[in-house]
Amino acid sequence: MKIALVHDYLTQRGGAERVFELLCKRYPEADIFTSLYDPQKTIDLGDRIVNTTFLQNIPGAAKYFRLIAPLYFPAFRALNLQDYDLIISSSTSFAKAVRKNSQARHICFCHNVTRFLWDTQTYLREYGDYRYFAPLIEKIFQMMRNVDLKYSQEPDIYIANSSIVARRIQKIYGKQAIVINYPIDTSNFIFSDIKQEYYLASARMISYKRLDIIVEAFNWLGWHLLISGDGPELERLKSKALPNIEFLGHVSDSQRKDLFSRAKSIIVAALEDYGLVPVEANASGTPVIAYGAGGVLDTQIPGQTGVFFKRQTPDSLQAALLEATGISWNYENIRNHAVNNFSEQAFFNKVEKIIVPASDINHSFI
Repeated sequence: MKIALVHDYLTQRGGAERVFELLCKRYPEADIFTSLYDPQKTIDLGDRIVNTTFLQNIPGAAKYFRLIAPLYFPAFRALNLQDYDLIISSSTSFAKAVRKNSQARHICFCHNVTRFLWDTQTYLREYGDYRYFAPLIEKIFQMMRNVDLKYSQEPDIYIANSSIVARRIQKIYGKQAIVINYPIDTSNFIFSDIKQEYYLASARMISYKRLDIIVEAFNWLGWHLLISGDGPELERLKSKALPNIEFLGHVSDSQRKDLFSRAKSIIVAALEDYGLVPVEANASGTPVIAYGAGGVLDTQIPGQTGVFFKRQTPDSLQAALLEATGISWNYENIRNHAVNNFSEQAFFNKVEKIIVPASDINHSFI
């Protein structure tokens, strides 16, 4: 069976790229395709050949990849994948548009619907400079939405990383999606059943992470809180925090693992489509106090691996923190929950029930 692996663009390293990296390692004989490739800024593909589109020849495209958004769909449509039996795309936007032959199957790992098209106001708010061009952008985006809907019908099977993303795929694209939660390398995390007297928040300091809620809650409680990470909200958050809150800035991977393993709980206040931090906390044997919406509903068991708070407010978080103090946590069970459900092996056990052997290529993939 000849396999093509396709990703939107390889110009950064994030959660979507990490999943694509796992797929590349799992299928070492597969051919790799993407629109743009910057090996210095993305996942390590070793000596694998990465096939790109005509966009690779545009000066500065890899650096300013967001500015050429209207060109991605035609770039992916121009790729010649007619010789492949199986296409596995990894996409939040464009890779789902690739062509296939009539006998091939296309499985799309859809990390989200095309966010800048279908949640434009949030997108413009995050990239503040673009708001000055909002009227022009909206006209372009409206045309691109029609194209996105058309090409969303290309994949035969959608795989979503969480139930909330699966519902978006159904609502916007009209396609059913199989939910397979994305994995972490559980061997990368340190288990400890001895917890120290601090709580931990680990996030990039941007507004939607809602670290302001966490700071206000711990100001009131007076409990010891550590916050790791950096970003544009750092100084504002520092100005609001009392002395019981300590800002660590960027920490090394080894420091982060140690912090995760010894914290009383990891605090997550954002609404995440999936969210790896809660799973990483569990892999360390640490419970999670999280806003009860989005991806954590797939990954956490209330009262066993964590506690949810119902509203993104300091008082709701405080109530959850107080509730957590009354729970006798079984740290080993928390760790086992992560290993059994969110390891790479657990992930591929589910994936390979969908990706059938070559002898069954013309039969159902489910």
